Amino acid sequence: MTQTSKPDRQQVRSWMQQRQADRTPPPAPEQIRMELGWKMVEAERETSRRKK
Repeated sequence: MTQTSKPDRQQVRSWMQQRQADRTPPPAPEQIRMELGWKMVEAERETSRRKK
């Protein structure tokens, strides 16, 4: 199984700068989590909890 983690600060900053440059309203929190890969971390945690 591959190890996943939350994005580091630089990845988040880069993403935020890109979003600001687009000049569009911010996406929903769920969309942000998906774009940053946080959804995978949550899913992996759920899987590990079920195994215990």
